[in-house]
Amino acid sequence: MDTNTLPSTPADAKASDDLAGGNIDKVRDILFGGQMRDYERRFARLEERLIQETSELKDDVRKRLAALEQFVRQETESLSERIRAEQEERSDATRDLAQDARTSAKAFEKKAGQLDDTISRVQRELRQQLLELHQNMNDDVRSKIDDVLGRLQQESNVLRNDKADRATLAALLTEMAMRLTNELSIPGIDKGRNG
Repeated sequence: MDTNTLPSTPADAKASDDLAGGNIDKVRDILFGGQMRDYERRFARLEERLIQETSELKDDVRKRLAALEQFVRQETESLSERIRAEQEERSDATRDLAQDARTSAKAFEKKAGQLDDTISRVQRELRQQLLELHQNMNDDVRSKIDDVLGRLQQESNVLRNDKADRATLAALLTEMAMRLTNELSIPGIDKGRNG
């Protein structure tokens, strides 16, 4: 062995180890620094896009709820006006038929029962429509959220597939370190150098 290549003191050995460690850090930064910055930029863009789509989804839900409230309000007012109009018509008919009070009372009770049935039916239908509209909106929101989450998962998978495998990286760096310290010999290549 050549005594010139061996460190003469423990301080020289420590300085040599520090130099090799510094070189490995530099190599690591050269090899992967740009890639890590690229990952950070991609994650930032993905986060911005997710925030934007979530905001748009919230705005869409707010608009739909406002439209639903307006629709319900208009339908309720329209229904109230129709009910008032029908009640006024019934009252006029009752006054006109005051001579036959019993017949008029029976007719009025019958009409009132029908009106109650109509109101109940209309209220049931309106409740059913509201329930279906609410369910449709929930399904729509859920599907948009699933879509956003699916795209996020897909982006995450792409990023995972693009990054370097740690075992391969470790083997590569180990081999480079061994070559730098002349501890690794590759048959056929190093034989020509040593011979």
